[in-house]
Amino acid sequence: MESAHYPSKYSRRDGAIRIAIGKFSYAVTIAEENPQSSDPEKVERLVVEVTRYRSNGRQCPWADRKRWQVEDILEKVLRELEQRAVEEAAREVEEERARVERRRRWELAMAEARRKAHEANDATALREQISWWRESQEISAYCRALEQRIDGETSDTPGVREAREWLSWACDYAASLDPLRTLPSRPEHPELRPEDLKPYLKGWSPYGPGERRAW
Repeated sequence: MESAHYPSKYSRRDGAIRIAIGKFSYAVTIAEENPQSSDPEKVERLVVEVTRYRSNGRQCPWADRKRWQVEDILEKVLRELEQRAVEEAAREVEEERARVERRRRWELAMAEARRKAHEANDATALREQISWWRESQEISAYCRALEQRIDGETSDTPGVREAREWLSWACDYAASLDPLRTLPSRPEHPELRPEDLKPYLKGWSPYGPGERRAW
């Protein structure tokens, strides 16, 4: 690899400062525009450059030219930095507004997800009670039919005693299944885990508004 050649009279005059405007700080560098040039005129030229900016089309470097020199455009550089500070402050205000709005929407989504998750638990408990009630009713109907069948037999009919014992147990079991043997109430809501909320969050994360919305 061929090494670069620097003129013997070359000496860097680079410098850097940080300019604070409000709470914003910007790096401003002053350097030779063509430090490796053998042309004395080009070597003497300076260029001022500030940190790259997010907005396209904004001027970042300023260099010596025949009509003006760096010293002449320092005021322009300061005005540019002041404008950047204004824009960045406005951007921060907008980002904070967006952050607050996003949290507000997330909190609404979380509240709705909790409501739906509790509703789903209630519906599951209700379906279980209905299932138990129906089974209790079916067993009770069977017990009535069995009782009529036993009543149609004489006391000395073989198996009557065993049938009555079975009938007694079945009646007790039917009563134990019946959710209406006492007045039912809404079940207590269990503590919800993040995984319980995910099906109802419509893409929001249960861990916070700043988390990814897809899993």
